[in-house]
Amino acid sequence: MGYVLRVRMASFFAGAATASLIGLSVLYNDYKVAHQSISHQAKAFHDSLDTRISTLESLGQSEAPQTTTD
Repeated sequence: MGYVLRVRMASFFAGAATASLIGLSVLYNDYKVAHQSISHQAKAFHDSLDTRISTLESLGQSEAPQTTTD
């Protein structure tokens, strides 16, 4: 009876370890996808701000007052 119990316990722990590894793999892949998504959103926001700043700077340069020397 002891041998069968040891085999069952070993099988249970092997299955639990396998399930844990698969779970960790799924969580890691989910983390990578979430990180890439947030990184993409931040890059898009940064690019949007850069274009807006460039537009404002070009407007500021075109409307700069001309200095005259009399």
